[in-house]
Amino acid sequence: MIIKIIDENSISVIPEDSEDLLNLRRIIKKNDRVVGDTTRVLKRENDYSRPDKGERIKVRVALTIEKILLDDVLDRLRISGTIFESSNESVPHGSHHSFILKFNDGITISKKKWSSTEKRLLESSNNQMGFVLVAIDVSDSGIARLRGTHLEFMPNIYSGSGGKRYKTNFNIEKFFEKVHQAILAIFKKEDTIVIFGPGETKKRFANFLEKSQKLQKCKVQVIEGIDSGGEDGIYIFTKSQTMQEIMSDSRLAKASSIIDEVMVLANQKSKKFTMGHDETFNANQMGAVESVVFSDKIIQENDEQQIMDFLNDLENKGVKIYSVDSSTDIGLRVTGLGGIVSLLRYSIEF
Repeated sequence: MIIKIIDENSISVIPEDSEDLLNLRRIIKKNDRVVGDTTRVLKRENDYSRPDKGERIKVRVALTIEKILLDDVLDRLRISGTIFESSNESVPHGSHHSFILKFNDGITISKKKWSSTEKRLLESSNNQMGFVLVAIDVSDSGIARLRGTHLEFMPNIYSGSGGKRYKTNFNIEKFFEKVHQAILAIFKKEDTIVIFGPGETKKRFANFLEKSQKLQKCKVQVIEGIDSGGEDGIYIFTKSQTMQEIMSDSRLAKASSIIDEVMVLANQKSKKFTMGHDETFNANQMGAVESVVFSDKIIQENDEQQIMDFLNDLENKGVKIYSVDSSTDIGLRVTGLGGIVSLLRYSIEF
């Protein structure tokens, strides 16, 4: 999340992924004030206008928040409230309005006082590391950007190589340039580029990137042991032990490590973990939770506000919280385990 502090009461934010939107859902409360751009239908009253039609205009409004909900689970945030200020005099103050906050939309949030938990959520979203993953082979390349625990995929890029049986005028430099341009489209400052795949193509591509003026200062890592290219290679990498080793500080690696430890404890019939909402909620009531991984399933199957309050209570107790989604295998695993799992500080009998 991109943040800019306006003053002690107001902060401007731009969410970059689903985890940012979830954190904003936990931060924004009833009676907070939010300023953002939206559209509004204004009906014109004149002799030639149709009474059932209006003109949709872009307008900046300031709302006193009454309700906030995750729309389509974690992809959008619906913010509703009463307008107390607007950039168009035709928009009446005191009327109700809702706008949808999506990735890369900017808003300004104003509170009478920011809590330490709310500030911590903003800081954690702002400091997440980014990785551009490139699974490349002679025939194709898969590219995805990993930020936090979310994977943003780009379409596979195909080289046009005809293989060993066919004689072609294949130019691997042109293929590398296509992949290079695709990386530039999603690369962010301070990202690390991680390259893997079968054979020697990954090393040749890494050497090619060294010539890029726009990527000269970025960190590039070439990884052995992942023998698949394309999108399949990306998925294999994110499930591998190699990923946990080279990205040990990333949120995805930490979440993956927690899931692996939960499965080991389950096989040992240990009582030092929980699965599902009820077990985790009860363990939190006892102050026993050390770390939590949850997916959107826990939000879908329970009251949304109760889950937000639950997550904030965990945060206040110093619990390490990781949200995962279906863009990764880890997200699917957590969903299959009831939507939430936790590691405990000590064993509990339920």
